[in-house]
Amino acid sequence: MFVTKINTNLKILLIEDDPDDIELLEEAMKENNIEYSMDVIMEGDKVADYIEKAVDFPAVIVLDFNLPRVHGKEVLSMIKSSTYFNKIPLIVLTTSAAKEDIEYSLAMGALHFITKPTSIHGFENTVITIVEAANSKGS
Repeated sequence: MFVTKINTNLKILLIEDDPDDIELLEEAMKENNIEYSMDVIMEGDKVADYIEKAVDFPAVIVLDFNLPRVHGKEVLSMIKSSTYFNKIPLIVLTTSAAKEDIEYSLAMGALHFITKPTSIHGFENTVITIVEAANSKGS
């Protein structure tokens, strides 16, 4: 509700397996009047194929750690070792608050580590972080 439009049609890559969390993020983006498009990958083992075939790159990547088939830590490592994707701002958005997960994420180059909020209002700060990260161009 307090985010102004900074980036028209913000392109997000969301790597998340929980439909409720996907919906919460979508609702929070709409509540904050953010024009966006979002590619959603729900299984960790599908990320490599997306990276290989991508021609239109996201402005920001939002990654959950608790994914089926390939854990988010492995996905983070894969993204950060990609020539084209390693410079895209990446935010880890997961249920974990474990110190080792936070340290790993930041050491691997994640811009932010956010423990998932549980309501649409809790996602407002997450939306601000996503928009600011996308507009930072990874710097």
